Order: sequence, then C-alpha cells, then structure tokens
Amino acid sequence: MKLVVHVDGGARGNPGPAAAAAVLSTPDGEVVDEAAERLGHATNNLAEYRGLLLGLERARALGATEVEVINDSELVAHQVNGRYRVKHPDLIPLHRAALDALSGFERWSVTPVPRRENAEADALVNQALDAG
Repeated sequence: MKLVVHVDGGARGNPGPAAAAAVLSTPDGEVVDEAAERLGHATNNLAEYRGLLLGLERARALGATEVEVINDSELVAHQVNGRYRVKHPDLIPLHRAALDALSGFERWSVTPVPRRENAEADALVNQALDAG
C-alpha cells in the first residue's frame, strides 16, 4: 500500500519553540491520518527531521509498504537522498534514524516542494505551536 506523506517542522525564533507534523493520504488525495507534536526548544532543521520521522512512523503503523514523502525542506530532502552531506552533529542521529525508517519500506521517495504545496502539514505545525 502506498501513502503520500506530507511532513513539516518549524521553530519560531530558530531556535525556539518548535513543532513537527505529518499528513498522510492515499495517492488519490484522501487524508487517512494526521499528527502533530510540540518539540520544546529546537532548531527549524531539527523540527523538519522530526516531522519526517513522525510521518514515517505513522505510515508504518498504517501498514504502508511504499511512501512518497513531500516536504518543504530542501536541506532534509537532499541530505536523505544523499545529495548533501550531514555536517551538523545534532542532525546526524536524526538523519540515520530517517534512513533506518525509510529502509523499512519497499519503495520510498523524499521530494522537496515550495511551502505553498505543503500547506496542510505547515498549518498543523502552526496549530501545535499556537496551542502551546
């Protein structure tokens, strides 16, 4: 089963109060799950990785065998795809965890898009931050 997983993370102040979110849907656009979590004080990049991990965890729980991850972080997408090296020590374990999680799927992709194309996940991040 394939799921499209829109993920996002954000920090107000960078670093500052942070949250991560994921919206999971079928390939034809039917939303089947969504989740958000407050992360405490973190950087934007750390929050983006946590959003990715949250989305992958939810996809696995729903029984997905294939994921098409959509995010608005070029850094995270290019690091996961091997185009960029991971240099920041705080991101190295998150990068490893993301690759480990992705390896549990038969097929996967991680694609960066402009923020406007990731509006639902972005809205969940902001709702989580506003609720705190």
